Amino acid sequence: MFNINYVWRLFATGLCFFLFGIGGLILTLVVFPLVNLFIPKETRVKKARKIISRSFKFFISTMQFVGIFNFDLNEAENFLAVQKGKVIVANHPSLIDVVVLISIIPHADCVVKKDLWQNFFLKGVVKAADYIKNDENPEELLAACQKSLNQGFSLIIFPEGTRTKPGMPLKLQRGASNIALRCKADLVPVVIDCFPTTLTKNEPWYSIPDKKAEFSIKVKNLISVTQFLASDSGLSLAARKLTEEIKKRISRESNGYA
Repeated sequence: MFNINYVWRLFATGLCFFLFGIGGLILTLVVFPLVNLFIPKETRVKKARKIISRSFKFFISTMQFVGIFNFDLNEAENFLAVQKGKVIVANHPSLIDVVVLISIIPHADCVVKKDLWQNFFLKGVVKAADYIKNDENPEELLAACQKSLNQGFSLIIFPEGTRTKPGMPLKLQRGASNIALRCKADLVPVVIDCFPTTLTKNEPWYSIPDKKAEFSIKVKNLISVTQFLASDSGLSLAARKLTEEIKKRISRESNGYA
């Protein structure tokens, strides 16, 4: 049976991906050169990140307007927008997770994969925002994270290191825990839910669900690193225990989801 809503959402999804790429080029070729021309050097990164946040918010609003997603973000935005110098840790069910998080956190920083620094549409954006490269050596990466947190930016990290595979349990790496412990920064656990699942790992953009997806973000209680640093067992064991605590907080199964 012909489903006009499905056909529309398929078209709208392709349109939004196209607009996202064009938006990245406009920011790179027009907006950020103007920022470099008129904004003092010491505040350019902060201004660029705010511009990216507002651009992503517009993109999120567009996806909701055309009927691809319903977003439930107000409660999370009210909390996360005022957090400073924290490590934001979240599960990673979809391709747009970081876009949504940055859209509601105007002072966000993040650790970016090497691929994005070489992406034709986005490399100018990540360069202007001076996001942290994940291919730097561990000491340089840690120093960059410490500097960012000291400046009051919130550092977004997906501890899984990649998108979650639907139906599979979370497998977390210890990078987020090591950064939080070594930088003495508390963590804000965030649970992202997208149902029906869409834009998951190894899933093409045109493989859309039968109905509009509901996307929500829930913020869990703050994790203080003080209790983990107080242990005499060393940073390695502390990072393992902290990672277990993060998994407990952001696991969909432990937060009442089917």
